[in-house]
Amino acid sequence: MFSPFRDANGAPKRLAEVAWDDLAQLADLDEGFVLEFKREYGPSVQRKIPKIVASFANSRGGWLVIGVDDDTHAVCPVARRSADFGQIIGELCRRHVSPAPAFDVRFLPDPADESQGVVIVRVAEGDFPPYIADGVVEIREGSTSGPATGASLVELYGKATGRRHEIAQFCNRTVFYPSAGPDGRPLPLFDLYLYHLGRPEGTPSREEVATHVEAMRAVFADQHLDCHVSHAHDSLIIRNALPAGPADTHSAIELFGDESMKLTVPAVLLDDARRARALASMRRLGLFSANEERLIDARATLRRVSRMASLLDRYVRRREIAWQEYAVAYELENMAGIILWSDSPVYRDYVAERGLLSCGTTDCRSRVRYLDDGEHDSFRARQFAGSHFFEACGLPLGSPDPQDNALVDALLR
Repeated sequence: MFSPFRDANGAPKRLAEVAWDDLAQLADLDEGFVLEFKREYGPSVQRKIPKIVASFANSRGGWLVIGVDDDTHAVCPVARRSADFGQIIGELCRRHVSPAPAFDVRFLPDPADESQGVVIVRVAEGDFPPYIADGVVEIREGSTSGPATGASLVELYGKATGRRHEIAQFCNRTVFYPSAGPDGRPLPLFDLYLYHLGRPEGTPSREEVATHVEAMRAVFADQHLDCHVSHAHDSLIIRNALPAGPADTHSAIELFGDESMKLTVPAVLLDDARRARALASMRRLGLFSANEERLIDARATLRRVSRMASLLDRYVRRREIAWQEYAVAYELENMAGIILWSDSPVYRDYVAERGLLSCGTTDCRSRVRYLDDGEHDSFRARQFAGSHFFEACGLPLGSPDPQDNALVDALLR
């Protein structure tokens, strides 16, 4: 995306990298399709902000700089408010723009007087237009905003439809796993899809890819895990152990150049000895059991899912990416009818009274969640993966029943 600010090498700066001295670069720029100046922050400008933000989101994104003269481009600092400008402008847009567009706000204090400064708003190109400000679909027209025409509306709706299709296509596992597990039957897998909506344009350079790999190696090291990286046709496949052969299975993270990610975790099946003991326990408890039943280790599988998903949390933090830039979905492959098992006495008492916990649906793909809707500020991949995996397998998370809570505590402890 365009940036009006450049570093010493001429590379575009991100909003977080902009310093007060960089404002001098605006003297050589004119207002236009992706840049607008406002000298003051008064009631008139405040009323226009939702319209400007929506028009940038409906177009190619853009920058609004408040505290720079429209004509002369001279810096004219505005007074710092008691509330954060990000909160003020965020609340304005939540009240007046639907759906909520993605944007960042930064107040640059004047080094000579920190009670005043310049407000910079960076608006991303919207993924799901049209963005409607007070009932009007605004788009950029040269250096101003204006209502969209019929043809423009059709284009905006087409863009949103295309993006949803693009995300749906992404939410499919592409890392190879053998079609059968150790028992010769389809391998049960948990897949987590993280599609980067705020991704940069173009193909990443080798230096950028190397930075991504370095960050991923660092987060594996933080968890005291080995990190093995291999190359696929358009991604990197990252594992904590190298498979001994095509039939050997290990958890894998697939990392794309735009920092979209896919995580695949094989469930932990009980080995023959534990499975025989579990089946015997089920018979003693009067529960249905047959030799063909498939059982997974509840605790070991949760540890595996949570540990791998926590690597994604660490990676996003290290790379300073906002979770709000991601669309998220998960899928359980070959899990229908599979039984959760634990040797915990709490689990055995629970299933003796209420029956076995198992994945009771063949539709094991979640709807896509868009984390930029303002409702997922505390999103964590680890919590999302662990809770949704076990909910799909019948674990009663969030239940008001004390017996349900005791079971959850016993398994998740």
